[in-house]
Amino acid sequence: MPFLLVLSAPSGGGKTSIAKMLLKARIDLDYSVSVTTRPKRNGEQDGKDYYFLTLSEFETRQARGELLEWAQYSGQYYGTLKSEIRRILASGRNAVLDVEIEGARQIRATYRDSVHIFVLPPSAGVLVERLTGRNTEDPEVVKARLARAAEELEAVGEYDYAIVNKSLPEAVADISAILDGRGEARRVSQQPELLNRVEQLRRELAQVATTIV
Repeated sequence: MPFLLVLSAPSGGGKTSIAKMLLKARIDLDYSVSVTTRPKRNGEQDGKDYYFLTLSEFETRQARGELLEWAQYSGQYYGTLKSEIRRILASGRNAVLDVEIEGARQIRATYRDSVHIFVLPPSAGVLVERLTGRNTEDPEVVKARLARAAEELEAVGEYDYAIVNKSLPEAVADISAILDGRGEARRVSQQPELLNRVEQLRRELAQVATTIV
């Protein structure tokens, strides 16, 4: 039976890039395009990267019960259309979603057979580089995202699996191993040092955030 593959990560963690490369590597997956109220970035296409909605349009769809999950992040709204999930599952493929922590919780409550993977950055420094490399956010926004990332890391224990995004090919290989039934070592319950590592990462993020001006 087709299922939902849910990827979550702190902002800059690379979950969207991983999802896109994963789709190129496997024919059993299809990407669920999210809706958002945030402005379109350079190079993004409506219907491919996101469905870009006004706040009014988002609220209308929400009121109609068209969203499987939704969450607010950095002042903007994000969500998953139920129609996207129905389309993918009807095709016989598994649906890949990259969503925030709160959205993942909503999905978990509805689709209990969904597979949830948390993507960790290899270090606080790498996460900062990925965020600042966008050149789309001012320092205060970056600081806020780092602070939120430190909070989001606390949710790792809620996920089935956790991987470290050292490089896109490695991350995609790790997720493919999980999908093919060879990923037990990546289960959160099978990584005894994971929580200590996450706590160290949280402290590093909090420290880095204080140095950004």
